[in-house]
Amino acid sequence: MIVAASSAAGPSVAAAIMSMTSWPWLFAVQVPAGLLALWLAHLYLPRTPLAGHAFDPLSALLNAVTFGLFIAALDGVGRGQAASMVLLELAASVAIGWVFVRRQLGLVAPMLPVDLFRRPVFALSVATAVCAHAAQMICFVALPFYFQYVDGLSPIQIGVLITPWPAALVVMAPIAGRLADRHPAGLLGGFGLAVMTLGLLLVMVLPHPASAWNIAWRLAVCGFGFGFFQSPNNRLMIASAPRDRAGAGSGMLSTSRLVGQTTGSALVALLFGLTHGGAEGVTRGTTLSVGLAACFAAVAMVLSSLRLRQPQRA
Repeated sequence: MIVAASSAAGPSVAAAIMSMTSWPWLFAVQVPAGLLALWLAHLYLPRTPLAGHAFDPLSALLNAVTFGLFIAALDGVGRGQAASMVLLELAASVAIGWVFVRRQLGLVAPMLPVDLFRRPVFALSVATAVCAHAAQMICFVALPFYFQYVDGLSPIQIGVLITPWPAALVVMAPIAGRLADRHPAGLLGGFGLAVMTLGLLLVMVLPHPASAWNIAWRLAVCGFGFGFFQSPNNRLMIASAPRDRAGAGSGMLSTSRLVGQTTGSALVALLFGLTHGGAEGVTRGTTLSVGLAACFAAVAMVLSSLRLRQPQRA
């Protein structure tokens, strides 16, 4: 619910900032927020015993380079980068990723918990999260371009228009979390992602011009479905890891979310680059992007449902 509430505030706050000043301030306002979070963490987070192993800087470097090259390759396609450079980046990403994974297999406390992926329910939960977050981010990146360049809306109007999605997520997150105490996450997630897929298909066939209400209720359907998935999925991902590996499970929860979001953003750049500029190109790019998001959500729905046949806990 905390993540959902922050997401709900984000588009409107960002739109308000953009309506008064330039885009660099979107990054500048993060500095006092980060300092406040650091101060609150110092005051209120409990002191816990130190881990029995040292931080592994080489694994951190391999992790960053692997994912960095992968995202750079996707972004390069969208920017019209030379095919040879894109292929080189992808090949380097795969090669370094292989070294990264091999290194993790020999560590007692690996940064990437490869051993946990041998648990089908954990692996399926991670894959579900990657696909679902990619679907969400594709829409969050693509739709503002459509609303601005095709519908001619201002930044503040766009921010308010997108808010029904995270607002519905705020409402559903605690309800879904409560239901997850009594019902399988695979069932709740499968239902929520089916609703999200339907909502995305409704957004894809949005008529032009469309009223604010016509846009808002479709986005709210997407947020309702995503909210039904997120809480149970996060709960199961942590529960499916052994108690002494809860930190690794939590790390993969954040990693799966960020990998999905980053990949989704890069794919939007790719599709918009292929459809070229202008209002017509933005319309085609947005339609393709939302259709791709629906595909990701549908795959996530299937992956979530597959968990019903697996043991739910470590």
